[in-house]
Amino acid sequence: MRAVMAQADFEALYREHHVPMLRLARLLTGSVTEAEDVTQDVFVRIAPRLGTLDKPAAYLRTMVVNACRSHHRHEAVKARVASNQEAELERTEPPVPSHLVELADALAVLPERQRAAIVLRYYADLPEAEIAELLGCRPTTVRTLVARGMVALREVIEP
Repeated sequence: MRAVMAQADFEALYREHHVPMLRLARLLTGSVTEAEDVTQDVFVRIAPRLGTLDKPAAYLRTMVVNACRSHHRHEAVKARVASNQEAELERTEPPVPSHLVELADALAVLPERQRAAIVLRYYADLPEAEIAELLGCRPTTVRTLVARGMVALREVIEP
């Protein structure tokens, strides 16, 4: 019997307060979509507690305001993370000298292991044994990767 009463109470609360709470959330979030999401979430969260609340409308309003605050905090964190990621990308990508732009473009076409073998061999000037250790393969594999990578580079640079 109490479950039927709680269902009727919830429906009455929803009919009476859905539109005002939606408007409140819209004004607080600045977005119709976010307001709908916040309001829906609040009604879902308040439903199980409805029988224990003295002033469900006031509690509902408080929940909407707090949910909108949480939404803004979440958006601020997302913006900060995105900004940090962009800054990190800018920091980690050093500019390529103009005389190496064509080479960098050609290297980008190669498979990752060939590119790594060529860069480690000719740019970092590492011996085959050290390259093999870094790539987790044998020195003969490094020689093969370098040879095949050089053939592919010639095809890209000298068509």
